[in-house]
Amino acid sequence: MDVAVARTFLEIVKTGSFVGAAANLNLTQTAVSARIRGLEAQLDRPLFIRNKAGARLTPAGEQFLRFATTMVQVWDRARRAIALPPGRDTVVTIGAELSLWNPLLRHWLVWMRRECPDIAVSTSIDSSDRLMERVQEGSLDVAVVYAAPPLPGVVAELLFEEKLVLVRTTPANRPLVPEDHVAIDWGADFAAGYRAAFPDQPNAVVSIDYGPLALDYILATGGSGYFREGFIRPHLEQGRLAIVADSPEFSYSAHVVHSATADAGVMERTRRGLRAAAVGAA
Repeated sequence: MDVAVARTFLEIVKTGSFVGAAANLNLTQTAVSARIRGLEAQLDRPLFIRNKAGARLTPAGEQFLRFATTMVQVWDRARRAIALPPGRDTVVTIGAELSLWNPLLRHWLVWMRRECPDIAVSTSIDSSDRLMERVQEGSLDVAVVYAAPPLPGVVAELLFEEKLVLVRTTPANRPLVPEDHVAIDWGADFAAGYRAAFPDQPNAVVSIDYGPLALDYILATGGSGYFREGFIRPHLEQGRLAIVADSPEFSYSAHVVHSATADAGVMERTRRGLRAAAVGAA
């Protein structure tokens, strides 16, 4: 069976429709339908039930899902292995959310270069949802994300636990007004917790979805916001920031996720490096 057909099958599962899969794969809907008809003929079973709402898997489709996922993963790994640079035995593709790259993934890259010189590394930055999808579909070996919802065929483990704390610029005796608070996008769970803790807080005048940029902003203009405690610790020690007394704290833990079918030895070395990097980044 052509790997492109397996990819098409997985794209329909991901998008929930033939139309969505066609758009993502830059194919016509007719071509997508033809691929699935041919696959169903080979398997002698219908794989999808199509209706106005889209497409959902039949019991046979559910069974085929794990085989299609494995097939794509094996093919991608084989393609990467054949294209290895000289002196490297294998390659690890790793992705992370933008706010996790500095310093965690920077420390990990240095660790891998020192401790695993036989492994080539390919890195990318993406959203949490897309990283999880890429691990599940096999185009990414490892991802480091804050939110790791359970997905079939994906293994997730806690990498480190962190807190989001409310800090303000100093001097702390200067009054702050509600307009000084900068809203930072730390995900849906934080947003729900923040609304519950501050039900009367008006909407922020400034909203930023990247923590380091928000930090640069309040250091330049003054203000307050929720930040990862480890990230702002140097500024606390230097006296440029202060934790707002009696303010609620929120859990914000990072996870490392990988495919259940990934090479166990390579994944262990990769995870060991991430754990070492997490200690160095703390």
